[in-house]
Amino acid sequence: MGLFDDLSRFLESRLEEFLRNNPHLELEALLEQLREQEEDTLRLIADLQLQEKRSQDDILSTAQEIQRWHIRVQKAKTAGREDLAAAAGQREAALLREGNQRWGQMQGLKERINQSQKLLQKIQQRRQEVQTKAAEAQTERARATTQQRLETNGWQNPTSSYSSGFDDLEEKFRSWETQDELEKMKRNLGK
Repeated sequence: MGLFDDLSRFLESRLEEFLRNNPHLELEALLEQLREQEEDTLRLIADLQLQEKRSQDDILSTAQEIQRWHIRVQKAKTAGREDLAAAAGQREAALLREGNQRWGQMQGLKERINQSQKLLQKIQQRRQEVQTKAAEAQTERARATTQQRLETNGWQNPTSSYSSGFDDLEEKFRSWETQDELEKMKRNLGK
């Protein structure tokens, strides 16, 4: 296991180093991670809402059962059947406890839905911030690439002002060098 742990740490450190050296890729990775978190949170919210709907249906069903047993308690008391009334009363009490428990579970689900929706808003806000940063980074990279190309092309292709100035200077040197050569020849002939 130690070899795999070492290899895993090595690969993670290389990945982190690579992402530090390529910040635009780090932003892309972060964006992808936020997209996945957003999808997971949306699935969680949908699942919790489905559970809440089932819970509401169970509560409604339990309430109807409680009502049915309450009527039976009253009917048995009216008929003088205390044995049935007591048993029906116990069933009604058990259903009330079950209903209260289900109500508490539904309230817990509602709280989790609320928290998940707040989390979703934070994720979406963070994703928007990262998208803005990624767009800025892309614009900056494009500007830097364009600037680099201009500078590189400047070295490869001299501008016309330099080339015409260079031609004038070249001409002056040639004229001066020719004059100098003629002067030397005259002196040599004169000897």
